[in-house]
Amino acid sequence: MDLIKSMMVAASGLKAQSGRMRIIAENIANTDSASRIPGGDPYQRRIPTFQQNLDREIGTHVVSLGRPVLDKTEFKLKYMPGHPGADENGYVKMPNVNGMVEAMDMREAQRSYEANLNLIQASRRMISQTIEILRK
Repeated sequence: MDLIKSMMVAASGLKAQSGRMRIIAENIANTDSASRIPGGDPYQRRIPTFQQNLDREIGTHVVSLGRPVLDKTEFKLKYMPGHPGADENGYVKMPNVNGMVEAMDMREAQRSYEANLNLIQASRRMISQTIEILRK
């Protein structure tokens, strides 16, 4: 039944989007995680990736979360001479995480999650209505 397949595809989307939200949450949590080693690199932003896989059991493609990619943008420098990770000039490398970008990504992940959830709910209603028609 195609409705069951669509629910399984949407379920894979739910799983992928929840993984995406986890990576974004890690980025937000490490916004201020500087290195404690002088001149060391701080937390580096991770970018979630997706991949499609053929699910042979249901005979269609599903989405899954791929390996996160490290963001290659420059680290910000912040003047904090008393910090243990400060270099000889008093600057500390700060993570390349932008709170606004993460908030937008989280919002997009939330919308995608809700879309997949709505698809599952609509499919369930259609199956229930079909069963109800067949009972009569």
